[in-house]
Amino acid sequence: MAMAAPAWATPLADRAGAWPSWTLPAPLERPGSSDLTYPSWFEGTWQVRSDGLTYPVRFTRTGAGEVVGDRTFNAKAIGAALLGDTLQTVANDPANPNRQIATFKTPSGPAFSLESTVVGRRQEPPSPTSFEADELALQVLHGPGDPRVSRVETLSRYELQADGQITADQWQATYPSPAYGLAAQPTGTDHVVLSLQKLDLEELELNKLRPRPPQPGSDPAN
Repeated sequence: MAMAAPAWATPLADRAGAWPSWTLPAPLERPGSSDLTYPSWFEGTWQVRSDGLTYPVRFTRTGAGEVVGDRTFNAKAIGAALLGDTLQTVANDPANPNRQIATFKTPSGPAFSLESTVVGRRQEPPSPTSFEADELALQVLHGPGDPRVSRVETLSRYELQADGQITADQWQATYPSPAYGLAAQPTGTDHVVLSLQKLDLEELELNKLRPRPPQPGSDPAN
């Protein structure tokens, strides 16, 4: 069952309440070169369960003490769960954590790549047990023929449970290229990688993976 909208009014609570009647523009700001930051209770490696898929995700602390998602690790894990060995590589732009390029192979024909750049973001100040964030990504699929462009918005609401598990609702919509205008309604697409749908609502469970204890006779420093 999807979690109810919080009692307090925030732009992202209003956005969730408007589902599925989403349109662009959304109440998001340009992220520049800053990354999405998470509450401290996200730090570590988690096993995600979602609609029959199971995969790990990882959140690490930066030198500045902020907790961020390991975007390369997480994209590889999700891609492997969805596409198997079709996903070949994932690389982040070292100058911009919001830009990522993934390459894929096809059974016959040339490989293709997906360039994804976060162009809009909003995150609400977290409480001790809840966190909301919304991101809009511009996706460009490079392959035979002209590049194909779409925009994908993902709104996530996370709740920290008493047992340490994190549960989440995640809303997602795919919009056409901004070449057709910045204002848009969700539209179906057959070319966005990772099976992105016109409109989708998922429930997630994140369970903390504990580090393996050192084996007898092993050197913990190695």
